[in-house]
Amino acid sequence: MRVSVIGGSSVSDVVYEQARQVGHLLGTRGHELVCGGRGGVMEAACRGTREAGGHTIGILPGSDRTAANPYVDTPIATGMGNARNPLVVLNGDATIAIDGSTGTLSEIGLALDYGRPVAGLDTHQIEGVEQVDSPQTAVEYVESAGSDS
Repeated sequence: MRVSVIGGSSVSDVVYEQARQVGHLLGTRGHELVCGGRGGVMEAACRGTREAGGHTIGILPGSDRTAANPYVDTPIATGMGNARNPLVVLNGDATIAIDGSTGTLSEIGLALDYGRPVAGLDTHQIEGVEQVDSPQTAVEYVESAGSDS
């Protein structure tokens, strides 16, 4: 299963570690990670997935593939800025949102519009988002809900 992980590009150490744990769990369970390819939550989740031997895809806002964080296996340059947000969520079977601001909020809305299940870990409280309290419950939720979509 492919899981989109979305969230803040500048985060605290606590949030970084949560995202790394989400990525690690996804990687150990054989899932592929899709993200925006930059820093913060995206970097941490990619790092965790790579540490667990999983594969990462970064859908970048700019036109330079080398701008991806060092844990992205497959960088995809779009040159689209935030207009690439639909591509991030469309390429996952489910979404995990961690922290984040308006960019994350837009991706949550898009994921819900596309019928993707969304787990929210310390992020926006929106109808349709399953609020979870740990990386473990986030991954378990998308595994169960993603198998239905």
